[in-house]
Amino acid sequence: MSAVSPDDQGEGGASAASREQPGATDPAPRKRPKPGERRVQILQVLASMLEQPGAERVTTASLAARLDVSEAALYRHFASKAQMFEGLIEFIETSVFSLINQITEREISGGEQSRQILTMLLQFCERNPGMTRVMVGDALVFENERLLARMNQFFDRIESQLRQSLRLATDASGSATPTVDANALASVLTGFAVGRLQRYARSGFRRSPTEHLDAAMRLLIV
Repeated sequence: MSAVSPDDQGEGGASAASREQPGATDPAPRKRPKPGERRVQILQVLASMLEQPGAERVTTASLAARLDVSEAALYRHFASKAQMFEGLIEFIETSVFSLINQITEREISGGEQSRQILTMLLQFCERNPGMTRVMVGDALVFENERLLARMNQFFDRIESQLRQSLRLATDASGSATPTVDANALASVLTGFAVGRLQRYARSGFRRSPTEHLDAAMRLLIV
């Protein structure tokens, strides 16, 4: 990764020639990323590789090659490949749940909260196809089981938030069984979202997760 210094080049090299020419300058050395920047770069490249067809499994060798570093260099920033995927999952969790908090703080209607949460989740995946492969577990099949468990917990949290929002909606509608109704609909909406994301990933990102979404929402959320 370090740039070659002028003294490392032969006497007939470009560096020597440039010193003999007025106004010529040596090429600027390549800037070495800071540790935190390199971690982010590794995760960005991993996510971009997961967007490619047939890239359900990305090896550390292919990731290192894409970054033009050694595999040992990767492990200076992440203890394991599983830790790299944990970095992606942390990004997903932080991004999605911060947006959910904004929605629930802004919207009073439980029904509108649910619509916006579902729309936001599907739009997030549409903009981040590589993350979608992580969320539905396709990229985690050959990885540590705790990663799949963590993504399952992610969708459990989504369903829990939908239950809270829908309970507001069923209370407002005067339902005789608001908790039962909210729990059932939250389960249906979560299953709908997961199904849309699985279809998106397994179609090679051709089938949009937001396809006919407004019409589907009118049928699902009254």
